[in-house]
Amino acid sequence: MTHIAVIGAGITGVTTAYALAQRGYRVTVLDRQRYAAMETSFANGGQLSACNAEVWNKLSTVLHGVQWMMRRDAPLLMNPTPSWHKLSWMAEFMREIAHYRRNTVETVRLALKARTALFAMAEAEGIDFDLKTRGILHFYRDRASFEQAASVNALLREGGLERYAVTPEEIRAIEPTLAGSYHGGYFTPSDATGDIHKFTRGLAAACARKGVGFIQDAEVATIAPGAGGYAVGWRRAGGRPTEAAQVLQADAVVICAGCASRHFAAMLGDRVNVYPVKGYSITVNLLSPEAQKAAPEVSILDEAAKIVTSRLGDERLRVAGTAEFNGFNRDIRHDRIQPLIDWTREQFPLVDTDRVVAWSGLRPMLPNMLPKVGRGRRPGVFYNTGHGHLGWTLSGATAELVAEAIAAEHAPERSVVLPLAA
Repeated sequence: MTHIAVIGAGITGVTTAYALAQRGYRVTVLDRQRYAAMETSFANGGQLSACNAEVWNKLSTVLHGVQWMMRRDAPLLMNPTPSWHKLSWMAEFMREIAHYRRNTVETVRLALKARTALFAMAEAEGIDFDLKTRGILHFYRDRASFEQAASVNALLREGGLERYAVTPEEIRAIEPTLAGSYHGGYFTPSDATGDIHKFTRGLAAACARKGVGFIQDAEVATIAPGAGGYAVGWRRAGGRPTEAAQVLQADAVVICAGCASRHFAAMLGDRVNVYPVKGYSITVNLLSPEAQKAAPEVSILDEAAKIVTSRLGDERLRVAGTAEFNGFNRDIRHDRIQPLIDWTREQFPLVDTDRVVAWSGLRPMLPNMLPKVGRGRRPGVFYNTGHGHLGWTLSGATAELVAEAIAAEHAPERSVVLPLAA
């Protein structure tokens, strides 16, 4: 049986493993954490949001980044300390402005396919992940931003998304708990929300039932061609540097390692210019009936503040946002968390914020804001990585795409040539 090694047990790695197992491959997933979905797939904003498919490659994004550089609470924060990685990424980001329209429409189409695939996985495996299919509501506080959003909405609709403008009165009807003042908004009834961590852990358990092997607490040290495939050298995470590496032999390898994908790609002769863009979230525990009633059921996206919400079951509200270009720094900063708390209090004043859990994660972003999916330079090397802020939204489709690319080159069952009879 053809053996595929998948590097990374986040949402993209686990969905890839599932898609391959469904096709009859022997699959082994390696990850440096003890459990699946413990990094970027742990506590994101929760939105399965085709409506958020607009790529960031616009001149206005660059201008905002410069204007906000000195604001510690800015929605987009750029650490001014230069690095070659950051500068090369920004240069490529600027070049992709010319492809803004095409890349946005392509992302919408991919998100719609992914939604169908993800829901099918959950239904087939009986995964409870606090799914809510109540839609996503964007709101705008002033006329200029609302009218500017019309051009974005036209691109989203071109990609096949049902999304329409709503008045302030309709906003109140869609989500009565909102307390702010708005000029207007856009509503996407087909979008949804859910707990990415619960989904990924549930799907990992389903993979294990199908025979997928998981090697956790594994620091992958080397990936090298050998024995007709690839030798993946790994050590126990936290072990001694002198500890001998163990080796996993595989016929092909798929890199689904998030922000570490750039490092592994370099081992394999590929350039995958993923940059870690930090995001923050808070999980508000809704422990009283009053707080539960006062929290939104419909998912919200505040375009000006770049903040999103997702209701996760009865007792949790996820509030997430901000983008921080600060390398691999994972520190949870109070001055980045406090705006999320303040926003929650402003929009939902009856929600208690005395039980708030803060988190930060690194989004793996490529300069064109599209994931890298498919084969690498060498035979037997594949990628499913660089999904940025849309890993949860796109993973269902990209897993299928990379599995199809693997199937085109490697049959699930290896052919055996028997000697001719004498």
